[in-house]
Amino acid sequence: FEELCAGTERKYIMVSGKGGVGKTSLAASLAVRFAQEGHTTLVVSTDPAHSLGDSLAQDISGGLPVLVEGTALPLWGMEIDTEREKEKFKAWSAGQGRKEAESFMGGFGLGGVVEQLADLKLGELLDSPPPGFDEAVAISKVLQFVQGEEYARFSRIVFDTAPTGHTLRLLTVPDFVEASLARIVRLRKRLGSASQAVRGLFGAGGSQEEAVDKLEQLQASIRLVKDLFRDQQATEFVIVTIPTEMAAAESIRLAKALRKEQVPIRTLVVNQVLQPGLREQYLATRRADQQRALQRLRDDPQLAQLQLIEAPLFDLEV
Repeated sequence: FEELCAGTERKYIMVSGKGGVGKTSLAASLAVRFAQEGHTTLVVSTDPAHSLGDSLAQDISGGLPVLVEGTALPLWGMEIDTEREKEKFKAWSAGQGRKEAESFMGGFGLGGVVEQLADLKLGELLDSPPPGFDEAVAISKVLQFVQGEEYARFSRIVFDTAPTGHTLRLLTVPDFVEASLARIVRLRKRLGSASQAVRGLFGAGGSQEEAVDKLEQLQASIRLVKDLFRDQQATEFVIVTIPTEMAAAESIRLAKALRKEQVPIRTLVVNQVLQPGLREQYLATRRADQQRALQRLRDDPQLAQLQLIEAPLFDLEV
């Protein structure tokens, strides 16, 4: 922690691991400690199934930093609102996006295809955000952290990431997007040197230089995020796990994947480790905690009509 806390330059700490191992609790705890040491700190959840607000006992949804209440610490929390972005995507695909598709297809003389798709009621498929959309939203938010003046005050940004699979996609999205953009830029440059008639055939009228400039700016932004994830000085991934065979196996796979991507990892946190000398008092305390949670489940009107089955905790891993 002292190494992560040292210095006034900004640092990004990504807390990652299998679902249910305590990532959110660790991310929130780290953020509080950073704030206690004087760092203006932002803790961000990129997990589509947010629980950071529950950990902070406060609503931090909406996609903007929210000052954490109940403390004078310089601490803000935020949950990235992927659902709101999905609604924007649906609105775009139904409006401007559909117009752009019709214009593009019209350049090939295939404008009627879009109308036929609409007649077949396939629009619902086009309205659905593509796989990896949650990660793409997270990438755009990271760009805002790096470039936006409104985030310049934060010297520590802690990410409560989604479970392992989402996190690995988050790391590989910039590589995929940059490679795709590079191909598009090359194509646009080739079209730029073609005759006006050929450019019209490909639906590539207008200023080619302007289009290429915009694509190259986007490419540079994506490269910035990719480099940030691999920056040994500014970024560190912390792997969180629990001492079970399944969690250990996933942590090993995650560490291997992170090293393959050249992402800096130096810390492994293992939660829920049983300490020697535990006595009856420990079991009584754990049972009391469980009974409070069970009573909350029984009393909740959303769950009251469900059949409640209590499965015992075994003394070995099943």
